[in-house]
Amino acid sequence: MLDRLNQAMEHIEEHLDGTVDVAELARIATTSEYHFRRLFSALAGMPLSEYLRRRRLTLAGAEVLAGERTLLDVAVRYGYGSGEAFARAFRAMHGVGPGEARRDGSVLVSQPRMSFRLVVEGSSSMEYRVVEKPAFRIVGRRARVPLVHEGVNPAIASFIKGLGREAIDRIAALSEPGQEPDGIVAVTEFFSDSREEGVPLDYYHAVAVGADGEVPADLDVREIPAGTWAVFANTGPFPQALQEMWRDVFTQWFPSNPYEFRLGPEILRTRFLPEGGQAEAQLWIPVVRASGR
Repeated sequence: MLDRLNQAMEHIEEHLDGTVDVAELARIATTSEYHFRRLFSALAGMPLSEYLRRRRLTLAGAEVLAGERTLLDVAVRYGYGSGEAFARAFRAMHGVGPGEARRDGSVLVSQPRMSFRLVVEGSSSMEYRVVEKPAFRIVGRRARVPLVHEGVNPAIASFIKGLGREAIDRIAALSEPGQEPDGIVAVTEFFSDSREEGVPLDYYHAVAVGADGEVPADLDVREIPAGTWAVFANTGPFPQALQEMWRDVFTQWFPSNPYEFRLGPEILRTRFLPEGGQAEAQLWIPVVRASGR
């Protein structure tokens, strides 16, 4: 998988002064376009679109300083339709406009070319199981919140606090015996291919129930179709351990296993332990068997 990802990165470098076709990158990496974007974002720490922008502006910066092309030629070469658009993007990355940089020989910012390699640590393993789950529902309260990579998400914490104990107990009471995951769960659903800090997502404080049961009309409901789920578990300090597990699923497990991310919500069940700050976490990720793997 890493070899194929690096072949895709080579393809990017060869087409920075033209069109980078994400569908072609996905084909080279033998995955879906959606999964390629998600995998790249998790591995690289930035969206693919941001990496392409920064690499193009890095090369454009070198050409601006070289002075062999006009500024408009450089702008067009790297995909900008006007000198003004190029100047704005150039200044946003480098801190100076292209004309100023050419006149003064300014210090510019460089986005290094990325490649991926496997680091074998051998100090930990990931516990997971694959579940074929029939259709079900998520029932509870929903809010639109920004993504936070590290630490407690203040928007989610405020939302839960605002629900009040009575409402939370009412939602918890809807949990059905034998339904997995059981009890109150945190459900996140993304509406962007990337996972950059601050991207909006739907968050549900809810329970999982059967597809046919009656639910209160005043609660938010998300219908989940039948499908395959990869279920991961770990124990550790909250929220660091579960955030690391989320990261490891996309940076380690997916590249090493014959599955791709399937569009859908991600479900987290957390149970706090008597030891202060410790929690058991169970993460449900929608997956599909990867073709050709």
